[in-house]
Amino acid sequence: MEIINQSFKVTYDYSVHFTEDLFSIQNPTLIQGLKLESNNLRKKALIFIDDEIIKNISNFNLKIETYFKTYNNLLELVCAPIIIEGGENIKNNFEYVNQILSYINQYNIDRHSYTIAIGGGAVLDMVGFASAIAHRGLRHIRIPSTVLSQDDSGVGVKNSINYFNKKNFLGTFVPPFAVFNDYQLLESLSNRDWIGGIAEAIKVALIKDKDFFDFIEHNQDVLRSRNKDAMQYMIKKSAELHLNHIASGDPFEKGSSRPLDFGHWAAHKLEHLSNFEIKHGEAVAAGIALDTIYSHLLGNIGNHDLLRIITLIKKIGFKIYYPEMLEKSKINNNYELLTGLDEFREHLGGKLTVMLLAEIGVGTEVNIMNSQKILEAIALLKQHQ
Repeated sequence: MEIINQSFKVTYDYSVHFTEDLFSIQNPTLIQGLKLESNNLRKKALIFIDDEIIKNISNFNLKIETYFKTYNNLLELVCAPIIIEGGENIKNNFEYVNQILSYINQYNIDRHSYTIAIGGGAVLDMVGFASAIAHRGLRHIRIPSTVLSQDDSGVGVKNSINYFNKKNFLGTFVPPFAVFNDYQLLESLSNRDWIGGIAEAIKVALIKDKDFFDFIEHNQDVLRSRNKDAMQYMIKKSAELHLNHIASGDPFEKGSSRPLDFGHWAAHKLEHLSNFEIKHGEAVAAGIALDTIYSHLLGNIGNHDLLRIITLIKKIGFKIYYPEMLEKSKINNNYELLTGLDEFREHLGGKLTVMLLAEIGVGTEVNIMNSQKILEAIALLKQHQ
């Protein structure tokens, strides 16, 4: 028997830019971030916009067209920005991926061209997935438009859609070419979506940075009341912690550990059980509360810290308990939420690994979760709610 072994490394390098009014003709951030210079060949760009932005920001697509006319010698907008549906439904039907691929084909977008997605996390996920499989990978630009996508999902390396009624069943690990966080896009968000992204910041603070948790706790009122300075700091700090984690060891999740998914095993199932009427940030907040109480039942955190966390989540404006948490299967009468653990393990591709809390700012992993303790934690959530 003969064996030839091959080993090589690929360096990924992308930048996350923080700005305001990205498509002002006086703002050079996009052109500079893409490193476009007049001595280079003009590149093509195909833009997809979340329809929620178009509903809430007047003439946004026209502003983009004006911007590209200004820089047409560097970057060609191949057609008017394409408006696509926002929200989780866009990840539930492969036909939306086919539509993106058909536009990529129609406008001859090659591997030196750019697909640009402007929107919430679901739009970024779906367009990113289509871009990753076209021509084995296009240059994909993310412009997140929600708190949740600016402080969490939009700055990461994952793209996906839902399939077989399972969250993110189809997907890729492909870093974006660049990310541009435009704070001005947040101004048009509903209060629900403004608050929703705070859950991911609480999550990463709880497992990574006690001082950041203290900041969120101290500024909970101004964050909830849409204070720009506090929100911009929270987004940048949360994004920084997420990026530092990606660079620290296992960015493509080859192992079974996913620390940044604290609270997510229950959240993903809760979204599905509610037919996605419970939004991702809301589900994550409830999932964090559940795993915090479970950590308390294990003796990891004391009553004082437990109440700090639960109180913060509630005061930000989240529910910590939903009736779907105790929904039972019509087939076998088992609790549907508990099947989420098996689906989470399957998604990891190895042994069950769930992030819990050792203390505020420090996570700890377990490989077994006790079903009765989970149900006890849900009962306590119901009481606290």
